[in-house]
Amino acid sequence: MATRGRKPTPTAIKELEGNPGKRKLNENEPKPERKAPACPKWLDKDARKEWHRLAKKMEAIGVLTEVDMAAFAAYCQSYARWKEAEEFITEHGTLVRTPSGYWQQVPQVSIAQTYMKQMGKFATEFGLTPASRSRLIADAGKATPEDEMEELLGGDP
Repeated sequence: MATRGRKPTPTAIKELEGNPGKRKLNENEPKPERKAPACPKWLDKDARKEWHRLAKKMEAIGVLTEVDMAAFAAYCQSYARWKEAEEFITEHGTLVRTPSGYWQQVPQVSIAQTYMKQMGKFATEFGLTPASRSRLIADAGKATPEDEMEELLGGDP
């Protein structure tokens, strides 16, 4: 069944963005533990490197949780395959001469573009692009408004 309109933004992202629409947040949305899942063994070498480079940082700001393994693995694998295609292009160029003498684009160009698009979509979902990250407000353990009021009233936060 197809959905209409824009896909909903997860509550965790809305909170990090400061709820710019000021709409009521979904209080019933599942809230998985803010814990990076284990890196899957089946990821290729460069994908595992990307996983280890980002996972703890993303966990710390609250955008990677224990249930995000598949989506984050897809981002990392897209990154690795994009990198592989780009390395091929750097080494061999973007064009080859066919046996009939015509110039033809190497398949790695479209492969790189495909994986770059996939990687970009996942990166945006996780707040890994400058534009998507600029909308996030990392709390880094700061007091919530309720805690601030408790402090003002002399209660325990």
